Amino acid sequence: MSHDRNDCFTYAGQEALFDYLEELEDSTETPIELDIVSLCCEFAEYGDIEDVMDDYPSIKNLDDLRDNTTVIEFDGGLIVKEF
Repeated sequence: MSHDRNDCFTYAGQEALFDYLEELEDSTETPIELDIVSLCCEFAEYGDIEDVMDDYPSIKNLDDLRDNTTVIEFDGGLIVKEF
């Protein structure tokens, strides 16, 4: 929040993305530098799969999306790595 990027993700989305990055860091044993601007460019939050399909017409369902990119599901939406 101190980086004035509160409009990129909801609070729940921020928590889901943080948890994902923390798990990724733990599983790869590789430190991840927190770059807020980069995260806002690399990931987008959507309310549901239909919202994603509006931006990516080639995506037909959630499984299709998972086959093409990283999808972080949380109560209230999806965080999707742009592709």
